[in-house]
Amino acid sequence: MGRLTRGAAGSGRWQVVTVGVPAAELLPDGRWPEPLRPLAGAVELDLRPAPGGRGTELAVRPLGGLAALPGMAAHLVGDDPDGYLRQVLRAVRQLVETGEVLRADRPAVERPAPDRPAVPG
Repeated sequence: MGRLTRGAAGSGRWQVVTVGVPAAELLPDGRWPEPLRPLAGAVELDLRPAPGGRGTELAVRPLGGLAALPGMAAHLVGDDPDGYLRQVLRAVRQLVETGEVLRADRPAVERPAPDRPAVPG
C-alpha cells in the first residue's frame, strides 16, 4: 500500500507489528487508528500485506526524533521513542483485533484473597 505520511527523512528506526486484518479495515476511510491518531505528523506510517496473507504489517517511525512528538507523547517516551512506538503499535493491534486495549492483571496485593478484604477500587 505504501507510505501514508511524507516528510523529512525519518530519524528513528521502523517499529513493525502484524495486525490480523486487511489494510482497509485497519485504516477505515484512510483515518489512522486511535492510538496512533495523536501522533499524526510526528511519525511516518507504512502499510504492506503481511507475509502469507496474515493481515497487514503496520510500521511507524518518528519523523524528527523526540522533538517531533507532540506534548504528552514526548514526555512519555523519555529517552526511548522506539519503546513508546512499540507500545502504541501493540495497543493498535489489540484494539483492532479484540475491540479493546488489554491491560495486565492487577498485582497480587490488590486482588481479593480469602484471608484479606478486597482493596477498594
